[in-house]
Amino acid sequence: MALLIWSSKYSVSVQSMDRQHTVLFGMLNELHEAMMKGQAQKVTGELLGKLVKYTHEHFAAEEDLMKSTKYPALAEHGIKHRELIKQVEDFAARYARGESMMNVELLNFLRDWLTNHIQNEDQKYGPWLNEHGKR
Repeated sequence: MALLIWSSKYSVSVQSMDRQHTVLFGMLNELHEAMMKGQAQKVTGELLGKLVKYTHEHFAAEEDLMKSTKYPALAEHGIKHRELIKQVEDFAARYARGESMMNVELLNFLRDWLTNHIQNEDQKYGPWLNEHGKR
């Protein structure tokens, strides 16, 4: 069973961002599936690396859209992005050093952060971007 299932309640009404959010959902589902199959330790390093890389790319794309439309809350939104990146990078570094393991607590943190961020922060920019020609 998937950890996250995409539905319209997560849509920010900007197609490119919705597509990228579904990719993030998929990455978390891959980690979850590996954990459920007892394979988390074999694939976690690679999947965490992909998640960190893609999260950087996604946040940059999201912030570029905001910059292009002069989104008024860009600075605050960017701070939230940097906080999550730091947390995920810190975990990935601890994992790479053998100081941490993939566990349900981390997956739940990532799931909750992603879904809360999309529903509470990202949905705020959707109407603004739509009004400024981004759909």
